[in-house]
Amino acid sequence: MALLDIRALSVDLPAPGGAIHALRRVDLTVTRGTIHGLIGESGCGKTMTAMALLGLLPRGADIGAERFLFDGMALRDVASSLRGRRIALISQDPAAALNPVLTIRRQIDDVLRAHHDLPRVARDARAVELLAATGLPDPARVLRSYPHQLSGGMQQRVVIAQALATGADLLIADEPTTALDVTIGAQVLALLRRLVQERGLTILMITHDMDVVAEVCDSATVLYAGTSVEDGPMSEVLTRPRHPYTRALLAALPDAGPPGTRLAAIEGRIPPPFEAIAGCAFAPRCAAAQAECRLRPPPERQDGQHRWTCLVERGTDDQAAA
Repeated sequence: MALLDIRALSVDLPAPGGAIHALRRVDLTVTRGTIHGLIGESGCGKTMTAMALLGLLPRGADIGAERFLFDGMALRDVASSLRGRRIALISQDPAAALNPVLTIRRQIDDVLRAHHDLPRVARDARAVELLAATGLPDPARVLRSYPHQLSGGMQQRVVIAQALATGADLLIADEPTTALDVTIGAQVLALLRRLVQERGLTILMITHDMDVVAEVCDSATVLYAGTSVEDGPMSEVLTRPRHPYTRALLAALPDAGPPGTRLAAIEGRIPPPFEAIAGCAFAPRCAAAQAECRLRPPPERQDGQHRWTCLVERGTDDQAAA
């Protein structure tokens, strides 16, 4: 069952000289009890999509959508009332998310007081339980600490505990391993997977790291220039990518080519959000683009649960691997 059901989401921001097209057309379906990856380069619209879900768009933002539903409710009307209570954010920079002059106890207690009617003793016990659930040793000591007294990995676990304290169904994890080294990042990803399995949570994982997606995600949506270009089960997106942009992202991974070869790169840049796009936004950077790709929007194609948009049909395994 889909917890998130979004179709043709667009967000325009007011600006001198005309609107900024922060999101052009985002289709996103997230099944309850899974981890869904939201993939793309910086500037593709990943964080803006999260802000729309949380009801945190800038004042004057114009939102459009054919469907914009969370658990059957119209998010346009109820996003602010669901924020924290049913949808929570795990920040990519825990050091910035935590108040440096307040203890961890105070910061988790603030969240508990905002979302639960519990006496102080019960809130303290709940805070210890939440920190223990994230794998932090000696939770009582952590509660007495200030953020600067904790390592980056410990700070990230505290931020995850804060998100859990709300009791939310959906956690939006915005680049949760960016500020961590590889070993600690792997531990945090394993923790998120365990929380999904044990607590039935749903996670929307925002990342540009395809390795992160491969490790923990069940399904994924690829964004480019504020538009969904491919989505489906993780096994399909990784092993049979259909959109040229997805293939280019995979080809740019460090281990994609033989040892000693030059790393692949995607030439060009993402079109700026104020630029009008008549055809496929990726056409100027796509080696397979045809003249018609720049003239009209690409059609949506589907193979089972795997969906992508491309004017050039690439339906066979040989084509998809090209």
